[in-house]
Amino acid sequence: MSTRLHVTRSRANPGGMDVTKVLGTDTQPFRGRKPAWFKVPPPGGRKYRELSQMIRDEELHTVCQEAACPNVGDCWERGTATFMILGDTCTRRCGFCNVKTGKPTWNDPLEPLRVARSVARMGLRHAVITSVDRDDLPDYGAGVWCGVIRSIRMQAPDCKVECLTPDFRGEEMPLAKVIAERPDVFNHNVEVVPRLYPVARRGGAWKRSLRVLRNAKEMGGDDVTTKSGLMVGLGETHEELVDAFGDLREHGVQVLTVGQYLRPSERHLPVVRYWHPDEFKALETAAYELGFDHIAAGPLVRSSYHADEHIRHQQPGAGPLAAAAG
Repeated sequence: MSTRLHVTRSRANPGGMDVTKVLGTDTQPFRGRKPAWFKVPPPGGRKYRELSQMIRDEELHTVCQEAACPNVGDCWERGTATFMILGDTCTRRCGFCNVKTGKPTWNDPLEPLRVARSVARMGLRHAVITSVDRDDLPDYGAGVWCGVIRSIRMQAPDCKVECLTPDFRGEEMPLAKVIAERPDVFNHNVEVVPRLYPVARRGGAWKRSLRVLRNAKEMGGDDVTTKSGLMVGLGETHEELVDAFGDLREHGVQVLTVGQYLRPSERHLPVVRYWHPDEFKALETAAYELGFDHIAAGPLVRSSYHADEHIRHQQPGAGPLAAAAG
């Protein structure tokens, strides 16, 4: 009788694999000193506290908190936030992600209305909505996505809506339902270059993500701006990134974000190296040469960071928090 081999659930060794075969052994220590360009003031200002209380009162989740985003202080002080729907537990276990994983239990029929109410109260002109992967649901959560977009349109009709979605396992019907609601921006992050998928995005597939982005553009046409993002710091090269940018452009992606991977804990994948701001500038130049409409590239850039700057808006934000942000 054979004995079943137990493999670790650590994100630093996905599936029990030896990540040094992909990333190499020359990696950055978890508690090592980071370059000076990563220094940001800690959150804690008045508007940050107001938003934090509002989100707690509504029992909402934000990717700003769940993913330990380094820009949370900046974004929340500006009166903006990225809402995470469908709970705080993901059905996948990506090696870089700080969102907890497991068997989700979240089921709240009123979540779309509560998210929309918060968007309206905050006076946002651009709301970013994202979610955990919900491979446990028959429609992968598409119905909730539709409800959130619809509710924001009703309660905050002047607000632009950006959806940062999972890949819906590559199935077209859930994606078609979301695109039929006509979000202003459809975002699906490819996260890393294709070579790194086995170690960083187990459960994902490069070609599947490209297909999702192409289908979203074909379904949405000129009404929907398509967007994607990648991280650096896991051993990829400039050439690999530019090749990835080319694939994204060939599949209709218009807006691109590129940022530095920062290791959330010792149980996550190690950082191979920190890219210099000048290298991000070179990536930005290369991406514009490929024909992207807008690129945000920098050490602290994240997919939803200053997302309102990525598309045109007819009017400024309204409401006390947005007004105070200037």
